[in-house]
Amino acid sequence: MSDSYINPIAFYAFSKPIYWYGIIISVAIFISYYLAEREARKRGLPNDKILDLLLLAVPVAFIFARLYYVIFSWDYYSNNINKIVAIWDGGIAIYGGLIGGLIVIYLFSKRNNISTLKLLDIIAPSLLIGQAIGRWGNFFNHEAYGDIVSKETLQSLLIPDFIIQNMYIEGAYHQPTFLYESLWCLVAFFILILMRKYLYRGEVLTTYMILYGVERYFVEGLREDSLYIGAFRVSQLVSLLLVLIGISFILYNRLINKKEKKLYINS
Repeated sequence: MSDSYINPIAFYAFSKPIYWYGIIISVAIFISYYLAEREARKRGLPNDKILDLLLLAVPVAFIFARLYYVIFSWDYYSNNINKIVAIWDGGIAIYGGLIGGLIVIYLFSKRNNISTLKLLDIIAPSLLIGQAIGRWGNFFNHEAYGDIVSKETLQSLLIPDFIIQNMYIEGAYHQPTFLYESLWCLVAFFILILMRKYLYRGEVLTTYMILYGVERYFVEGLREDSLYIGAFRVSQLVSLLLVLIGISFILYNRLINKKEKKLYINS
């Protein structure tokens, strides 16, 4: 273990450990909420609707993220039933969280008479910021890393030394895949912000799906902890599906759909 190895525990409160992972995820949720709430007001949504949605979506997303991980790791959990709820030991999947969040958003929008696509378009950029920040929780937890590489390779990529040292895990240096995804999500956020005034309703969401799907497909191929269906990485299959759905929606909307379209800025 490197001398610069970062302790996952930030501090203790009343003898209970407070982990960096939880702190970072909390910060990611707050910033995502702030950006989405501000955008919702611009788009004419009633006050506090995003907060109401957040209070419902976050716990459901975490439950689905855990269920997703457990389902695709059933060989282990079928023999360790008591570990299914042990989320503190690690084991949540972003795609499971997105599925859970999507279900809540759909039901919430119908109950509150809000266009589901409009709501998803408002939220999509905030998701990217949340993912960009949240991936640093993996850094402090020493998880979601990639294949073994040499220290020289990491240095040649101009990766800061504190990250390189924390990627020395189980006797070897690893690809900091958390960093690759974090940086791409940050870049994708700005791309989406710049593009959205040219996009029709629903296309902010589907552009998010394309941008994130492409990145996740390639970064997932570098990871050592992927979930599998047979010989295939689950996240790569889901990523391909997201990209195909996103491209198909935009092509349909642009070439076939003859209904009146609303640009995002007018929706």
